[in-house]
Amino acid sequence: MNRYLRLFRFGNGLMGMLGVLIGAFLASGTGIVDHLWSLAVACAVVVSFMAGGNALNDYIDREIDKIGHPDRPLPRGEITPRAALACGIGGLALACVLSLLMGSWTSTVVVTAAAVLMVTYEVYLKKTGFLGNLEIAILTGMLFLYGGAAVNNFEGNLIFAAMAMLVSVGREIAKDIEDMGADAGRKTLPMAIGVGKASAIAAIFYIIGPILSVYPLVAGMFNPLYCLVFVADAIFIYCAIILFKDAHKSQKYAKYAMMVALLAFILGVI
Repeated sequence: MNRYLRLFRFGNGLMGMLGVLIGAFLASGTGIVDHLWSLAVACAVVVSFMAGGNALNDYIDREIDKIGHPDRPLPRGEITPRAALACGIGGLALACVLSLLMGSWTSTVVVTAAAVLMVTYEVYLKKTGFLGNLEIAILTGMLFLYGGAAVNNFEGNLIFAAMAMLVSVGREIAKDIEDMGADAGRKTLPMAIGVGKASAIAAIFYIIGPILSVYPLVAGMFNPLYCLVFVADAIFIYCAIILFKDAHKSQKYAKYAMMVALLAFILGVI
């Protein structure tokens, strides 16, 4: 059983559950307690979806992982490629079916669209560079949208999804810059246009996100505690500056900035 937990990377599923719960809280505040059934289903959907996505990823990358991640179940021979593929397709399909239990077509549409994006990314877009970066960012933003859908307030999280998508694009490009030496065979953005231009594009995405973060405050959506988001904004701007010299440090600090921003969102709703 442990080998399947490693295939599914269950810890990632728990983080996905947390993302959905935060998205639901942002969309409904304390009203979240009125949607416990929907939230339970949403958490099950996310765990199933991420388990399927990770299994599909390991199936697609099974040859590459013999070098890059030899400790994973497929390279070690603990799970057959056929079993991993079945788990991948089964997990994504189960997520789509479970979403029907929420009684919301919005939820089902979001999950189905995410599943299509996941398969498209793993099979094709992963090797295309920037389009792959965009897709990963969209999937990140969809966690907020799905959390909102679970409490019948899909539209309420659009601004948060947009911010998450923008800074995620910047971080994904920074990761590609950092991994250039190990990305042979992939058409990543820095390989296509050069590190300097790719860094500039990533920096723009890092900065647009913080600009959008001002809107919830101006619109009166949050209480003053939301001002903590400006700390996250400052970190993102710092990431944009240091990206030109240290991609690893930039993407690492961007992750910290995302955590601070999430905390600001939560405090702003309380």
